[in-house]
Amino acid sequence: MINNDLTNVKNFDYSGEKLFDKAEDFLPINGTDYVELYVGNAKQAAHFYKTAFGFQELAYCGLETGVRDRVSYVLVQDKIRLVLTTPFDANSEISEHIRKHGDGVKVIALWVDDARSAYEETTKRGAKSYMQPQVEKDAFGEVVRSGIHTYGDTVHIFVERKNYQGVFLPGFEKWQTEYQPEPVGLKYIDHMVGNVELGAMNQWATFYAQVMGFANLITFDDKDISTEYTALMSKVMSNGNGRIKFPINEPALGKKKSQVEEYLDFYNGPGCQHIAVATDDIVHTISEMRRRGVEFLYVPGTYYDTVKDRVGIIEEDLEELKKWGIMVDRDEDGYLLQIFTKPVEDRPTLFFEIIQRKGAKSFGKGNFQALFESIEAEQARRGTL
Repeated sequence: MINNDLTNVKNFDYSGEKLFDKAEDFLPINGTDYVELYVGNAKQAAHFYKTAFGFQELAYCGLETGVRDRVSYVLVQDKIRLVLTTPFDANSEISEHIRKHGDGVKVIALWVDDARSAYEETTKRGAKSYMQPQVEKDAFGEVVRSGIHTYGDTVHIFVERKNYQGVFLPGFEKWQTEYQPEPVGLKYIDHMVGNVELGAMNQWATFYAQVMGFANLITFDDKDISTEYTALMSKVMSNGNGRIKFPINEPALGKKKSQVEEYLDFYNGPGCQHIAVATDDIVHTISEMRRRGVEFLYVPGTYYDTVKDRVGIIEEDLEELKKWGIMVDRDEDGYLLQIFTKPVEDRPTLFFEIIQRKGAKSFGKGNFQALFESIEAEQARRGTL
């Protein structure tokens, strides 16, 4: 089924055979500006991300700042900004999003030098407008924002903040309380993964290529990512400087329901499946997050029996990695270490990946088998496999 959000995109080759091999430079992106989640209770969600993930308080808007329809808490850890937003109006777009999807990612905001140009370049190539360029001002300067729709109800907002010196955005005030848990070492967003319905992966990969100038960095088919029961396919799209990477997953035919199908069922459509955040010391980060109550997927001890043969020499103590369930993979540029949380809410939808790159530019293909088996074990417990 073709996602309805693509109905206004014209003259695309949806076969997937003509994706750009090289990113174009008509949409320069400096990095991820923020990720906004619509949630049922922003105050409680903020406490969770502070306590469990080590995020710090940054900014707030709500009734006390003159905002009457919603409340937003902004959290920061190094270069990562999370915005948690809860509506007051039961009939608003935000309320409808939460009713349909549960807590989930609404906005993937991209930091650009020129939000007007970003809007013009993408909409003239067929992107559906979400927010026309608008200037937001306060005593600290001005921010220009614009936005476009992407898969499902997810949107990209382009943020131009070169003329702004405030804490976050106009309308927000500094947020500070006495409760200040220590960070756990998270540095920046490495990539964000979108799940789309069967048959839509090539369409959205083409969207990122033709509308946003991204390149197809790597493709995984159902032979790369599969077990006896389930499979998925993925195309990784990347912008020119490599700071933005969006893998796009779709389910593949299998004997049982794949993780992507489970996500689509419970999220009620396409959306952001997981956020991968980088660290410089994954052992410290994971040990601290586990101590704070974050639950991770179980990796069978037998996985580590073949790690040395598969990845060769690594700096880390293999027994320490086994203790914390951290997986390892190598490519021609180096190796990486990674681990995946269980879903961070009651619906089996959004989760986080913690990743440390030691030169590797890939996504842990050698870990796919063990990862899928762990996910399938969780699906079996939920009765959704």
